[in-house]
Amino acid sequence: MSKVIYYVAATIDGYIADPSDSLDWLMRHELEPGGTNDYESFLGTVGAIVMGATTYEWVLTHGPWEYELPAWVMTHRELPLPQETATGAAADVRFSQAEIRQVHQEMLVAAKGKDLWVVGGGDLAGQFADAGLLDEILLSTAPVTLGAGRPVLPRRLDLELLETARNGAFAAARYRVLGQLQEDRSAG
Repeated sequence: MSKVIYYVAATIDGYIADPSDSLDWLMRHELEPGGTNDYESFLGTVGAIVMGATTYEWVLTHGPWEYELPAWVMTHRELPLPQETATGAAADVRFSQAEIRQVHQEMLVAAKGKDLWVVGGGDLAGQFADAGLLDEILLSTAPVTLGAGRPVLPRRLDLELLETARNGAFAAARYRVLGQLQEDRSAG
């Protein structure tokens, strides 16, 4: 059964990008190939991805389109399409303003039993959590603090820690999303 996974790197103080949406702090750190939360190993389990417009624009401006699988971009504005992937294949990018549950259903069909990756940002992952559709978070924490920026997941959620390890400079963890914070459930 497909899972919805938020695979993300963040700073110790909980940011995925600085106030200028830069990831320079992240790009100077590497994960060990084959280690916990390794990108290539993770990507092999994924059948479809979704990201917000800011993440999409960052990806487009920092190299060729790397994803050779169906991609949804949640946006309310017109954005350019990548011409092709880094290997020359046609890029499969779908812009959407649809409700998260509808996008989730479309992604499940396209993924053909593989997992779904919420690439970013944190608010989009939060929208999947709000809909009860976010299953796991794979978080790699870098030894950096930014003091401000884009939060890793701006929601109040209870999580269950499933795994921890070190990968290079990163503390790697895998969490199961249990749902809304218990205190918020009892208050509502």
